[in-house]
Amino acid sequence: MLMHNTELTRKPLSLALTLAWVILLAYVFSQAEIHIEGAAGWAARLPTWRIEHHWALDLFWGGRPMTGYHAWVFPFIALVFHFPLVFAGSWSWRAECRVIACVMLFWLVEDFLWFVTNPAYGLARFNAETVGWHKHWLGVAPIDYWVFAPLATVLFWYSSRPISSPGPVPPRP
Repeated sequence: MLMHNTELTRKPLSLALTLAWVILLAYVFSQAEIHIEGAAGWAARLPTWRIEHHWALDLFWGGRPMTGYHAWVFPFIALVFHFPLVFAGSWSWRAECRVIACVMLFWLVEDFLWFVTNPAYGLARFNAETVGWHKHWLGVAPIDYWVFAPLATVLFWYSSRPISSPGPVPPRP
């Protein structure tokens, strides 16, 4: 993500390093959130506003409440992941796909790590009965995981494809 677009697509190590970096960021942020929220996930006990029921929450938010905390933290993370593009002064659809994939991966990994490393939960309590704010589950994971993991994979794949060359320019007559 930090490399120029042509380098991004030519160096196979770039994707692996990007994935590792996103996972590291997700781990660090999950630990910060555990210290902020404790056992009361989804900002349940934070001094912030909450909208519990609205049709748009079911459509765009998986039925979870919208909180002031999440209204600020979600765009903050999106802006942080876009910073390399701003810093480099370079934007492309390919780079945007990489950023969106990184944001998706970040939130999936961060959410899962919040549960498995939180002393109040752990892997054994990562289930639909215990985790009330993830309203929709498919098997062992929230539906969000099943939707966004493949989407992120496709975006990572697209952002890593070689840039096709238009070929040689014919001489002018």
